[in-house]
Amino acid sequence: MPEQGNHDPRTPHAPGSGDHVPMTAEEIDAANLGAAPKLNDRVTLAAYDPRWPRVFEREADRIGSALEDLRHTIEHVGSTSVPGLTAKPVIDILLTVPDPGAESAYVPALEAVGYTLAIREPDWYEHRVLRRQDLAPGASSANLHVFPYDCPETARMLLFRDWLRAHDEDRDLYARTKTELAAAEWEYLQNYADAKTGVVEGILRRAGSAAAPSDTP
Repeated sequence: MPEQGNHDPRTPHAPGSGDHVPMTAEEIDAANLGAAPKLNDRVTLAAYDPRWPRVFEREADRIGSALEDLRHTIEHVGSTSVPGLTAKPVIDILLTVPDPGAESAYVPALEAVGYTLAIREPDWYEHRVLRRQDLAPGASSANLHVFPYDCPETARMLLFRDWLRAHDEDRDLYARTKTELAAAEWEYLQNYADAKTGVVEGILRRAGSAAAPSDTP
């Protein structure tokens, strides 16, 4: 899962594979359109805010109206999508389209409603990130992650979200991990995200095992 501004650890491998490789400063900088914003500080987390789902719904309506002529899906993902979970007050939105590489099909329409293309990763499922600022009250900004349909990463993001929504013990484990790591200083937000990988992959292994069909008749 991409952080690149806000979200959880990213990996092009199968959930729980153990093959995650943290992004280098060069890779972070190359993915950003313009200089990659540095954090050089601690990560500020907020207690869960019940306004976050409403902010998502408002943005989903905005995005859906802008893309009414393009086949797409919109989901609330990331920590703000899990009731009771501490998070940065940044709304993560998952948008799937037929081809994220065909930017002319969706970027101009989203720019017209206040989103700005910030990240382009053609070698990683054609991932794009657009951002919108000043979403108060309730959230400071939104990160719109664009992936193709049936992408392994979208399945991973939704599995992680749905598992945390249904399993308080793993939600609380993830919250403790985030709080502990947020107390350290990080050059990039992505470095903080990469540091969560071990815990995230463990949660995904449990979620994947639970979702797998049983061989027992």
